[in-house]
Amino acid sequence: MAQAWRCAGLSWTAGGPVLIWDGGRRSALTWGKTVAFGVAEGGARTCVGARGNRCPLAARVSARSTGPRCEDCARLDRAHSVAADTLADDPRPYRVYLAWFGSGMTKVGITAERRGPARLLEQGAICFSWLGTGPLMAARRTEELLRAALRVPDRIPYAAKRAARAALPSAGEERAAEIAGLHARALGLTGWPESLEPAPFRPVDHVEAFGLAEAPAPVGVVGELAAGGALSGELVAAAGPDLHLATDRGVLVLDTRLLPGWELVPGGGRRVEVPVRALKERPTAQDGLF
Repeated sequence: MAQAWRCAGLSWTAGGPVLIWDGGRRSALTWGKTVAFGVAEGGARTCVGARGNRCPLAARVSARSTGPRCEDCARLDRAHSVAADTLADDPRPYRVYLAWFGSGMTKVGITAERRGPARLLEQGAICFSWLGTGPLMAARRTEELLRAALRVPDRIPYAAKRAARAALPSAGEERAAEIAGLHARALGLTGWPESLEPAPFRPVDHVEAFGLAEAPAPVGVVGELAAGGALSGELVAAAGPDLHLATDRGVLVLDTRLLPGWELVPGGGRRVEVPVRALKERPTAQDGLF
């Protein structure tokens, strides 16, 4: 019987996307590399636990969920988290940023300075610019100020980000235009915390880093994994947690957040034996009532 592996998720490094496995092993992903795996027969997706501890119930998790934890473990995992606003005593510096995912989709957020742009790559930001650097609570207050004054959210549904990638402007200047205007307005606001040092507008574009410039448009999305299923394809692009794989059925998007919790085995050939759904188009504004 082939050795089974458990995936801990996708990480972004200076060299590109990397799959992380339980035990610390890493698999660097490069364009053209074949990504092939099967799901162990007879198994089920189980909770990955929290904060380095196994789930005491080995609870089952929905195959369609992008969260690999049961409710109790998810609550424990977020109990000391910047994202959940339950960590307020981190003395290290944080950065405030504006991130753009597509036309009309800009968000404001914060990330630890030590992480560099990793958080933006993980979110699938097409373009971003830093706004300022300072203590955690100053960064959080600035984030709230910008949300209220500029009417930009701090979260964007991931399905909307994915759909927007199909219609990106070809020029980097166009992709940076929205955050350029918002950045200028942000620096003109009053009420910034004194301890937060503003940053000049310097857009960073991720289209090349994601491989989106030359990659064919995807035609479908892997909806879930299932015991006995398999998937194989060549990596042509990646953005956020998504891998774009060229298969015999066209380019399919695999959200790697679906992998943790399954026992995975080596795969081969060009197989697509998992449920696939059509890629949702981004909704457009309605021209009229009828």
